[in-house]
Amino acid sequence: MKEIAASHQNTKRRTGGSIDDPEGFWGEVAQELEWTKPWERVLDNSNPPFTKWWVGGEMSVCYNAVDRHVANGRGDQVALVHDSPLTDTVRKITYSEIKDQLASLGVTRGSRVLIYMPLVPEAIISMLATNRLGAIHSVVFGGFAARELRTRIEHAEPTVIIAASCGVEPNKIVRYKDILDEALCQSDFQPNNCIIFQRRRVLECTLEPGRDINWEDALEADPVPCVPVEANEPLYILYTSGTTSAPKGIQRPCGHAAVLCWSLRTVYGLKKGVWWAASDLGWVVGHSYICYGPLLAGVTSVLYEGKPDRTPDPGQYFRIIEQHRVNALFTIPTAFRVLKRADPNAKYARRYCSKSLKTVFIAGEHCDQDTRQWSERIFGVPVLNHWWQTESGSPITAPCMGYNVKAIPPHSAGYPVPGYDIRALKEDGSECQPGEVGRLVAKLPLPPGFASTLWQADKRFKETYFETYPGYYDTQDAGWISAEGAVWVVARADDVINVAGHRLSTAALEDVVLRHARVADAVVVGAPDPTKGDVPLCLYVMRPPQDDEEIVAESTVTQELIALVRHLIGPIAAFRKAVAVPALPRTRSGKALRGAIAKLARSQLVKLPSTIEDPSVFGEIKIALQKFGYAIDAPDPEM
Repeated sequence: MKEIAASHQNTKRRTGGSIDDPEGFWGEVAQELEWTKPWERVLDNSNPPFTKWWVGGEMSVCYNAVDRHVANGRGDQVALVHDSPLTDTVRKITYSEIKDQLASLGVTRGSRVLIYMPLVPEAIISMLATNRLGAIHSVVFGGFAARELRTRIEHAEPTVIIAASCGVEPNKIVRYKDILDEALCQSDFQPNNCIIFQRRRVLECTLEPGRDINWEDALEADPVPCVPVEANEPLYILYTSGTTSAPKGIQRPCGHAAVLCWSLRTVYGLKKGVWWAASDLGWVVGHSYICYGPLLAGVTSVLYEGKPDRTPDPGQYFRIIEQHRVNALFTIPTAFRVLKRADPNAKYARRYCSKSLKTVFIAGEHCDQDTRQWSERIFGVPVLNHWWQTESGSPITAPCMGYNVKAIPPHSAGYPVPGYDIRALKEDGSECQPGEVGRLVAKLPLPPGFASTLWQADKRFKETYFETYPGYYDTQDAGWISAEGAVWVVARADDVINVAGHRLSTAALEDVVLRHARVADAVVVGAPDPTKGDVPLCLYVMRPPQDDEEIVAESTVTQELIALVRHLIGPIAAFRKAVAVPALPRTRSGKALRGAIAKLARSQLVKLPSTIEDPSVFGEIKIALQKFGYAIDAPDPEM
């Protein structure tokens, strides 16, 4: 408790400075980078929520991420490690080698470049080469099919598209170039050129004469100097998952680079060494903490092209930590649940030494305590939760390691990161009492690096995030704040169910269910009830018996879960409906599709995102729901 109290005081002192004197605080943070033109004003909040930071200041993100290190004599340091058990390759690329590959792409300042590639170094080189020219990149996650890719092409209108011939998944090859060709055949907009990176060890594709250019040929163009841009000009557009008819592209300002560089040291405590964010470049984590953050901070970034458990076994996380001497790992709780299910006794983990690892950070979804405690025991280091969103681009709350934060309250997501004034509000806009669940919001102005707007949709930006609670950014997450200022994020606001007038977090119920020794994964959704309005409905995956364990019947586990929830939460939860299923629907980034399950239970049409890992699981889920009288007339989900 003393460590938690000290951590609270350290964070409060630093955060207070960022709120009381934002110009002084962020003016100092900006010194992390080299600027070609100094700013005229640190803060311009004359048109909220379109706040501007470091107004008039110009710099090149690419120069600061690559050329600066080469100029300072660190060109031979390894910048990227690409570890791909799927292709049986390990590549190490230095800062100088990155710089040597940054050639002209035939684009100019302000034009767009769409990147459709798997997790390979060439994707990061494409991002940096785009920024080097003052252009704006839009990375599209490789899991998106032709329809979603076409929508993004038509919305961003890229001058150039950079794609790979293919991506690699366990037991299959994803033909990226074929998907791109299909998208362009359907599209009303056509780029000038497509630059194609051929993965010759996996699959080569046919090029379209007059449009497609080989990656190697593009690199033969003359090297180009960095084009500085103003801090509030767009660095990139990132479309949120599930975008179809109405694209929602987060627009990130170039000034975010200073925050990312600062955050590696301040939030994650890493001044040097090896950093591994186990994510994909198509998500915000990949932009911030596979590409820009580590390179701006001058550390080594690991790119892992594989799965936690199937490429080829559950020991790969531990192999990478040992082989590449990883100092800090950032991942999602689902990855640990997968490892725990596949290797609960850590037989594979014990083959490797993880002494280099100092901390593990988790975010992106709720982490049940049982999984977190298992992870801390197996990895042998603290597993620290923190909270942020695509819109924020970097942490909103966290244990700031650079401020000597040693501990955070159990189950919490830490304390507000400098620049964020977080409140919990009731539906009428009044502030909640400490410990009372409400809507988590952030008081304006928002810190530098936060989304400056939605691409070509200023009005929608204001309506989506700022009209519900005037003067605040609506995170659309539910949670509560302690008297000391620690933040608990309990669920997306949509994941709070109303049971006979009582608001219950599905995450809290899942936390209890996952304590059961025979449960490997679980989701809880609200299902309609004629008396109570909604009642919790639990779908869970049973863990296979290990070694000499006895086989336990599903009915036994279900009854034990009902008793466990009644004991730990109480009869108020009305938790009486639970059923085992072979697998749960999750996206490739690990997010559970609770909304899809809830709609299916109500016999509504479900539109599945193309990022879903395995759409076939809904067949068994529909059968399971029908055992309780739900989904009787439900149409099969559609992609």
